[in-house]
Amino acid sequence: MKALYIDLKNSGISGDMFLTSLLGLISEPYKLVTELTEIKDYLPDVSHLKMELLKVARSGIQPYQLKIEIKEKKDHRSTLELQQSLNKYLDEKTYTNSAIEYANQVLNSLIQAEVEVHGKLAEEIHLHELSSIDTLIDIIGVTTVLERINGFDEDFQYYCSVLPLGGGDINTAHGTLSVPAPATLNILKNSNLVTHGGPIESELVTPTGISLLINLNPIYMQFLPEMKIIKSSSSTGQKTFSDFPNILRLFFGELENTSAIMKSHPLQNYIEDITVLETDVDDVSGEILGNLVNELKKEEILDIQIIPSVTKKNRPSHIIKILCYSRFTYEVMEKIIQDLGTLGVRYYTMKRVCIDREITTQTVEINGKKFVVKLKISYFISEKGKEIVNIKPEYEDIKKISEQTGIPARKIKLSLLSQIKPQYT
Repeated sequence: MKALYIDLKNSGISGDMFLTSLLGLISEPYKLVTELTEIKDYLPDVSHLKMELLKVARSGIQPYQLKIEIKEKKDHRSTLELQQSLNKYLDEKTYTNSAIEYANQVLNSLIQAEVEVHGKLAEEIHLHELSSIDTLIDIIGVTTVLERINGFDEDFQYYCSVLPLGGGDINTAHGTLSVPAPATLNILKNSNLVTHGGPIESELVTPTGISLLINLNPIYMQFLPEMKIIKSSSSTGQKTFSDFPNILRLFFGELENTSAIMKSHPLQNYIEDITVLETDVDDVSGEILGNLVNELKKEEILDIQIIPSVTKKNRPSHIIKILCYSRFTYEVMEKIIQDLGTLGVRYYTMKRVCIDREITTQTVEINGKKFVVKLKISYFISEKGKEIVNIKPEYEDIKKISEQTGIPARKIKLSLLSQIKPQYT
């Protein structure tokens, strides 16, 4: 199985950098660059387009860099103009249906992100910076290279590293905005990419770059997967930084152990972000801890644990560990500080897989009597359909039946499961 690992740790991603690094994977990159200049004939009001692929010295190596000269009269275009130009080019050239679909998905992601930012209909949106011809160059160029390396084959797999977003502010047609830009953020939030802020005060991820990436549905991997490397390539953008390489690297090759690779695993659809909050206390009574648990039941938490421990001064203490959705982090943190008087709370965001569950009722028979029992059924959706993981009768219902029949709760539970499980297998 062929694969592409996209190493973004020291670059972030923009459309031109991704295209430039991809060009290093094909046999005639300079010829393709020349061919891409024909795009100016498909978009109105472009009087000049010159592209040059260079190798430049950066951090002791020579990555590719793409120099583009553009003269165009319009500083913004409608979404319809860009869509028509893109599809006219694709229709007149030889592309597979998968490649055409990918190119349109990328542009649609950009348009939808702007729709969410401005609250307008797609046909009313003007893309300003994104309406320049270089957006079409990036989309068509990336699509073309991926087509040539068979990147749209069903068994081709994409992986990517963690993605640094940068920081600081950027100047746009809508004024000065914080990094990441609103459009970039809207595209990111619909992906499973792993990101972090920094490490420098500059924009490292552009809307076009992130749109090109997420529509490949890459799997996050911190390091290069087991693969025979056929070819590698690197690129850099126009910006240079004293303490950041700004070099994007690609590794193209053959996966070594395809059976161990998670490709389109159904559990990937159940990934979500949660926050873990922790604090240590050695001067809080059991009554106060119990009250905190009762109070947090009213808050938006997922779970709470109180773990006995010993501090560095050999004092008995407790570790308070709470799980919550990230949007409630500071509300829960404030509650912990106010109720316990602790001086600090540790927190970090992590990913978890949380499958579906549903609550239903079932009529069962115990010793000739019928009872209604509430059930919690956990499951996930895969290619096989609905896969049941567990069926759990509500304990309060088990307890009630036990009290009415005199049968131990353990035996009631076994009897219930024997009646219920055959219906779900």
